Amino acid sequence: MPDALHPFDDYLTTLRVQRRLAERTLRLYADALARLQAGCQSLGLALDELRPSTARGLVAELHAARLGPRSLALILSAWRGYYQWLAQQRRIDHDPLAGVKAPKAARPLPKALAVDDAVALADHAQGDDVASRRDRCLIELLYGAGLRLSEVLGLDVQPGGAGHVDLANTEAHVLGKGAKRRAVPLGEPALRALRDWLAVRGQWARSDEPALLLGERGARLSPSQARVRLAQVAVQAGLPAHVHPHMLRHSYASHLLQSSGDLRAVQELLGHANIRTTQVYTRLDWQHLAQVYDAAHPRAKGRK
Repeated sequence: MPDALHPFDDYLTTLRVQRRLAERTLRLYADALARLQAGCQSLGLALDELRPSTARGLVAELHAARLGPRSLALILSAWRGYYQWLAQQRRIDHDPLAGVKAPKAARPLPKALAVDDAVALADHAQGDDVASRRDRCLIELLYGAGLRLSEVLGLDVQPGGAGHVDLANTEAHVLGKGAKRRAVPLGEPALRALRDWLAVRGQWARSDEPALLLGERGARLSPSQARVRLAQVAVQAGLPAHVHPHMLRHSYASHLLQSSGDLRAVQELLGHANIRTTQVYTRLDWQHLAQVYDAAHPRAKGRK
């Protein structure tokens, strides 16, 4: 097979540019593709010579090496996506992974904070210094709007980028997974935190920096910086568990469902493509999207 069948870099670039996958996901995909190439080489096969039977053997070897079902599912997803990409470019004419599946994994309930703990965390960052205002804004967008960390950090001050906040219409416009855009309502605490942060953002911002949330050097806040700051605020607030950004998104969904029972609305607010993803929180009935948020979510009180 010609060398053109080994353009992992080209494929990963496609994922980065067209599908806008996060850097961590891209690294996981690159590792999975390296495993694919190593497995084929160990069998003396070119990538285009892989067949479902041999692919099952490679998965079985990885399973025997104690990779869990979730890891195997991600690896297979990367392999399948790569071969589909090759097929679209007419570089292969068969599906090497037809019928190959990862072992099923138990789906544990996501960890969520109690309502009192979540509100205590949001209320703790109440200082007037620049860092505290930034942290309070970060927490309100994660818990008060249920955004993914990547969605929060992708927000800009003005429209035109991956996302932005619209204070006039009390909503955030974000670019979620699969490059899907959605608007999420913002409660009064989130709007107040945004206004407080924007009032001092200029003390850190570089002149040409579009990002809403910044680090102390004036550039867009990084995921690692956000995780560290959130963990620090949680410790200062006396929370009993290690708090990470996605835990606040889980808390948002869990608390909203507990109060409203509207699974479809929460699916829309979270930006889940499949409602089965939302069903991990609970099985409940349906109601109206914006009304659910206004009436039920702890951070929506006072929203106009």
